[in-house]
Amino acid sequence: MLVRRSQPGDIETIRAVVATAFARPDAFDQVPVEVALLDGLRADEGWLPALSLVAVDPADGNVIGSVVCSRGTVDASPALGLGPIAVRPDRQQRGVGKALMCAVLGAADASDEPLVALLGDPQYYWRFGFRASSDYDIAPPDPQWGKHFQVRTLAAYRPVTGTFAYAEPFNRL
Repeated sequence: MLVRRSQPGDIETIRAVVATAFARPDAFDQVPVEVALLDGLRADEGWLPALSLVAVDPADGNVIGSVVCSRGTVDASPALGLGPIAVRPDRQQRGVGKALMCAVLGAADASDEPLVALLGDPQYYWRFGFRASSDYDIAPPDPQWGKHFQVRTLAAYRPVTGTFAYAEPFNRL
């Protein structure tokens, strides 16, 4: 598999990957909110094209997964919000998500970003160095998220405290 930056020609395929990855069995005819989130992020000032990555199957060139980070803040300090990350259902459990996470964290670190935040399963994301945001005195946008709101510090990290804010399209969820 190859991980690369997404290109304008990938947009519809990425939307399809996200739609199938987040489809609910009880609502298969509804477009998942993650698709609208991704569309909103692309149009937002917080969009970071260098941190929009895709995994591609080298055998056929098809996009099989994607991940994005967008501009977030901890009070006035810059940070990144990760998500959505998606892998085509027929390619899940094969290391695609892991490759995307490692690539986007490496790209963020190389870009001198201080930290990445996400909402997700602590049992899954700990392997990438994510910890509860409370470990860093960073409050989630919604206090009910508790331990599911996590932070991964990067090399440029300097201690900062406050409340994390995602790019504006996350507020429409």
